[in-house]
Amino acid sequence: MPDVRLASPQGRWILFTTVLGSGMALLDSTVVNVALPRIGEDLDADLAALQWTVNAYLVTLAGLILLGGALGDRFGRRRVFVVGVLWFAAASLLCGIAPNEGVLIAARAHQGAGGALLTPGSLALIQASFHADDRGRAVGLWSGFGGIGAAVGPFLGGWLVDGPGWRWVFLINVPLALLCAPVAVRHVPESSGAEAKGRFDVLGAALGAVALALVTYALIGAGDGSPLVVVSAVAGLAAAVGFVLVEKRRPGPMMPLEIFASRQFSAVNGVTLCVYAAFGGFFFLAALQLQVVVGWSALAAGTALLPTTALMLLLSARSGELADRIGPRLPLTVGPLLCAAGVLMMLRVGPGASYAVDVLPALLVLGLGMVALVAPLTASVLASVDTARAGLASGVNNAAARAAGLLAVAALPLLAGMGPEAFRQPERFDAAFDRAMLLCAGILVAGALLAAATVRRPAPGCRRPECRTHGSVAVPPLEADPRRGSSIA
Repeated sequence: MPDVRLASPQGRWILFTTVLGSGMALLDSTVVNVALPRIGEDLDADLAALQWTVNAYLVTLAGLILLGGALGDRFGRRRVFVVGVLWFAAASLLCGIAPNEGVLIAARAHQGAGGALLTPGSLALIQASFHADDRGRAVGLWSGFGGIGAAVGPFLGGWLVDGPGWRWVFLINVPLALLCAPVAVRHVPESSGAEAKGRFDVLGAALGAVALALVTYALIGAGDGSPLVVVSAVAGLAAAVGFVLVEKRRPGPMMPLEIFASRQFSAVNGVTLCVYAAFGGFFFLAALQLQVVVGWSALAAGTALLPTTALMLLLSARSGELADRIGPRLPLTVGPLLCAAGVLMMLRVGPGASYAVDVLPALLVLGLGMVALVAPLTASVLASVDTARAGLASGVNNAAARAAGLLAVAALPLLAGMGPEAFRQPERFDAAFDRAMLLCAGILVAGALLAAATVRRPAPGCRRPECRTHGSVAVPPLEADPRRGSSIA
């Protein structure tokens, strides 16, 4: 039984290293968007390369995160966490010294694989290490400090881009990892899942990642009309079908398809796909719009986006309490509608835009919508399945949100009519940005309608989220199975 107390020196070291490790991956998901214009200029990259700079990371992270949790259960959570931290650092170093866009994109894919090892492991280590009386407070501190890291991310990214340069957005991970890994080895007790057995679903993980990569390639390259794009689309869909067949027939699948027999679970994941597709597309394009069209520096653009994260950090716990009292249906309906209103308000942001008059009101409305929906979304996911599958349900929901974001980053520029050089042509980018915001708003409204039609109040006594404070705008929080200490059960 775990017996480390939070107030002990070992407890503080465990909290420190898990926050630092997960914070690296979380930081990377928020700072890179701010650096994209400078990366494009320095490497002479087109818009497709910038899309891949974001999506190569998300493809491997979304495709492998469920497998990463299972590896920790089998081989030791601390061991896999440390491997993930060092893997992430090595890939970050390669990103920072990349001589061209091809190397950068390949290194970002390796970063995502490292993130898939360390992200589920950070929360699992807390669950497996702390005494039951301290576990809830430790999880709260972990999620709170993670939110602070997410809030600092855009500001730090902008400062690095405008100061020492965009390469330091990646290189900063190296000293953090070299601090994190030894502390983990020295102070974090090893643990594993007693029930972890059987063969790993490597084939399922590979097919999922390949399907995402090929479909993403087809969407990003669709404007070229190349036969390779058609081949990629067909092959991607075939890989997706293969993934479903493997998961259906395999004795120990990475993602048991029977979990979707719960209509509530399927419905809430449908809402997740809608809202996080819109969020992924919005934050990718907004960082470009503020720099390319409005003319702000990377630091100003990064700082401008802070209100959404700050509101989530301050109010997400209270939002969860409200949803516990009134049920999740209303928050999951009103939240996306508020977000859609905030996205539409961004149509005012163009050349010469004022932060106080044009940008800030839109981000405040968007942030309040995110506050309203994120905590009830997580609670609904956990309440829709048996407690024994809480970790799995959270992992699937988290992976679905990441996949939705990467597909939106791939598809929105195509649907909005952005050409390869759009980010170098402010007038064209501005017009395409407006079309993209209309599409994002439409997706959010679809999510609200789906929630209104399908989400119901959970049964009394169902599993409640332990991560009550949340600051990430990229994904819903991971939750662990308290019986096994794994964030991916």
